[in-house]
Amino acid sequence: MILVTGGTGLVGLHLLLQLSQEKEAIRAIYRSEKKLQHVKNLFQAANQLAAFEKIDWMQADILDVPALELAFTDVTLVYHCAALVSFNPKDEDKLYQNNIVGTANVVNISLSKNVKKLAYVSSIAALGNGTEHNLIINEETERNNEAVRSDYSISKFGAEMEVWRGFQEGLDVVIVNPGVIFGNGFPKEGSSLFIQNIKDGQSFYTLGKLGIVAVEDVVKALTTLMKSTISGERFILVAEDVTYKELFDRIAEILKQVQNDKRIKKPKYLVKKWQVQVARILEFIFATLFFRNRMLSQSTINSLYNLEIHDTSKIKKAIDFEFSNMKMYLKGLIEKTK
Repeated sequence: MILVTGGTGLVGLHLLLQLSQEKEAIRAIYRSEKKLQHVKNLFQAANQLAAFEKIDWMQADILDVPALELAFTDVTLVYHCAALVSFNPKDEDKLYQNNIVGTANVVNISLSKNVKKLAYVSSIAALGNGTEHNLIINEETERNNEAVRSDYSISKFGAEMEVWRGFQEGLDVVIVNPGVIFGNGFPKEGSSLFIQNIKDGQSFYTLGKLGIVAVEDVVKALTTLMKSTISGERFILVAEDVTYKELFDRIAEILKQVQNDKRIKKPKYLVKKWQVQVARILEFIFATLFFRNRMLSQSTINSLYNLEIHDTSKIKKAIDFEFSNMKMYLKGLIEKTK
């Protein structure tokens, strides 16, 4: 039996849609009844309601070891997709618990239950650092522990360390490090907010870069690596490194075309790093006085001006992999959600 953690997230949803087309039994764990109903609605919209009903859904939390052990009954393969994504400094402990302790629980139970292979969905945030003289990042780039890192980045790196520990103790593992994942199903979360913000008239941009990838590519890489003999390896999944301006302009052009709405404009104001630094200080004062959440941490600001480029030659060679054309993909994605 295959177990999928995080079955009600973006990657989990699309992974289950793919796995449900195959013959092997599937179990998926979830925490929220509301999110489970949302996923059921998405399966129904894809004319896959029968496939949803065939999945063995179990309510469990990766921090609840007894419930997790029950979910692992008769499981041979595990896709670990569950994670907390947050860049709020107040979520440091939640990130540690969900991403590091939760992954340690998944690894420990996989070892005790003699699971054959574990595939873990990490992030490019866990990768090493570029330097002034070399901005190209690959799977072997060293991580500078002195660099300013988000708590999310630290938690995903810590989670990877738990997976590598499992590998050293005899568990076959593969890790994928996707960039910002675009996909259908969660219009008010994650990468979909880029599209929503342009719809709402966002007018600012930076020239920093981000790596983007289609969720279907992440799923394809995951399932192909799981079926392969590859173990003890990690793979970067980035279809394209694009500046924020290029991405926002592209989204605006597609929205204007698809919705036939001339009011949609490309962001036109370039924000300099010093301006964001000033905003961070003001936000900190405001958040302290009025007990509000902070969003502009130093690590977040650094990411807005990051110029690193991701080398994806390893995944392409390992399984003869080709990424989706992200210009065409975004057009199709926006057309589905208009």
